[in-house]
Amino acid sequence: MSLFSKIVIGVIIYLAFLLVYLPANWLVSIAPLPNNVVITGAEGTLWQGKAALITIEQRQIEHVSWQLSPWGLLLGKADIDFNIGNRATAVSGKGSVSWSLSGLSAKNIRLDLPDSFLLAGARLPFKTQIDGDVSLMVAVLEQGKPWCEQLNGKLFLNNTNVKNQYGAYPLGNIALGLSCLDGQLQIATDETQNVLGLTGTAILGESNLVKVSAKIKPTDAQPKDLRDSLSFLGRQDSQGYYPINYQGVVPGL
Repeated sequence: MSLFSKIVIGVIIYLAFLLVYLPANWLVSIAPLPNNVVITGAEGTLWQGKAALITIEQRQIEHVSWQLSPWGLLLGKADIDFNIGNRATAVSGKGSVSWSLSGLSAKNIRLDLPDSFLLAGARLPFKTQIDGDVSLMVAVLEQGKPWCEQLNGKLFLNNTNVKNQYGAYPLGNIALGLSCLDGQLQIATDETQNVLGLTGTAILGESNLVKVSAKIKPTDAQPKDLRDSLSFLGRQDSQGYYPINYQGVVPGL
């Protein structure tokens, strides 16, 4: 073997080891992160590492760890398994995500977080305050146009309480089904998945256009302030339901 061949092999081996042991803290230090994102306590490598804290504006995510498959990169995609937090942290979750030129996909996602994390001090109309917890479960997600190609998941609103200048609305637990309809994100619920007597769907389409088609009827489990305000929705139908219909862009979405 010639000296040149030995040098080339040596350089390749060196680069391979350098790539395998690429430190996560160095990558974080050179990454072009947005100004509102700060990562602290990064350890490990690009392929298997962790961060003590990720701050996104007023939101904080603790104890984030990841594993990046090198074999996926050979196929032109990034396959990442992640874990977030634990039982003692406000935000926790785990799952697998993949990114390629065809878009984002995910499977076996589970996220648990408080409403305060989502709202992050945002000012809501009518001096509204919301507290409770959210659980997101996604069995499979395939990105498409405008939003998705495939989606099978559930969204749980747990112990949800809403207060505003018009009253108090302890809404309890609400389960919502997540699916994909002609590329649009569809959210659905019915009376078996909430105590509000609410049935219907909301569809998010192109240009953040939201279409709500639902109905609600009085129930004994409804908050009194909610039950007393149902008449403002219009006339009851023959089955006692009030209509909830909306089409437009949700402010801030």
